[in-house]
Amino acid sequence: MSTVKANSATQAPLVQVERPLLLPSIYAGNARSVMRRGILATAKTNWLIVVSGFFEPVFYLLAMGIGLGTFIGDIELPGGQTVPYAAYIAPALLAVSAMNGAVFDSTWNVFFKLNFGKLYDGMLATPLGPFDVALGEIMLALLRGLVYACGFMIVMQVLGLNLSWTAILALPVVLIIAFAFASFGMGITSYMKTFQQMDWVNFVMLPMFLFSATFYPLTVYPEWIQWIIQALPLWHGVELVRGATTGMLTLDMLWHLAYFAVMIVLGMTLTTRRLKALFLT
Repeated sequence: MSTVKANSATQAPLVQVERPLLLPSIYAGNARSVMRRGILATAKTNWLIVVSGFFEPVFYLLAMGIGLGTFIGDIELPGGQTVPYAAYIAPALLAVSAMNGAVFDSTWNVFFKLNFGKLYDGMLATPLGPFDVALGEIMLALLRGLVYACGFMIVMQVLGLNLSWTAILALPVVLIIAFAFASFGMGITSYMKTFQQMDWVNFVMLPMFLFSATFYPLTVYPEWIQWIIQALPLWHGVELVRGATTGMLTLDMLWHLAYFAVMIVLGMTLTTRRLKALFLT
C-alpha cells in the first residue's frame, strides 16, 4: 500500500474569515449576501407574485373603504376623534400588507428553500452562519414589506386618507411589524415538512386579518373576545399605524412597540436555534 503525500505548495490556501465579536460561532457578518441572492431570484422568477401581493389591500380599500364606506359614514376613535370609514380601515390594511409580505417571504419561500431547493445546506457549507441566513432572509422580507408600505402610502395620500403629517411615522412602524412576523414565520416554518402543515399559516392569519380591529372598532366585540384580539400581534400593529396616520399619538404606543420588541427577540432566537439544530449539529 502506497501513501501519497500532498505537496504543501500545491494546496489551496485557507481563507481566513474574520467574524464579528457578536455571536462569532453563528454569525459571519455577511447577511447581505443572502439578501442579495434573494433579490436576484425574485427579480428573475417571482416578480409577478410580489406585484400581485401589493394590489390585494388596495382592492380591499376600494371595495370596503370607498364602496361600503359611503353607507357606514364616520367612525369614532378611542380618543373621541371621528374619521371617515376609509381613513379608519386604510392604516389597518397597511399593517396587513406589511404582515402578508413578511409572512409570505418567511414561510412559503423559506419552505421551498428548506425542503425542496436545499438552499440552506449550501449556504451553511460556506463561512455563513445560521444567524447570517436568518437575518438575510428576514431583511429580504423587510424589503418586501417596505415596498408594499410605500406603494400603499402613496395610494392613501392620493385618496386623502393620511389625516396628519405624522403619517410618515407609519413607514418605520411597518418595518417593525414586518420584522416581527418574518422572524417568527421563518422559525415556525422550519418545523413544517408538508404542504398540509403550511395551510396552518393561512388558518392563523385569516382570523387576525378579520378580527384585529381591521374593519370594526374593538368595542363591537364582547369583552372576552376583546382580550383575545389584544393578544394578537396584528392588533398591536393596526393600533400603531392607525395612530400614526390619524395623528393620535399616545403613550399606549410604547406598549405596542414593547410587544413587537419581545416578539422580534423571541423570533430571531427561535429561527437561529432551529437553523443551527438542522444544519450544524
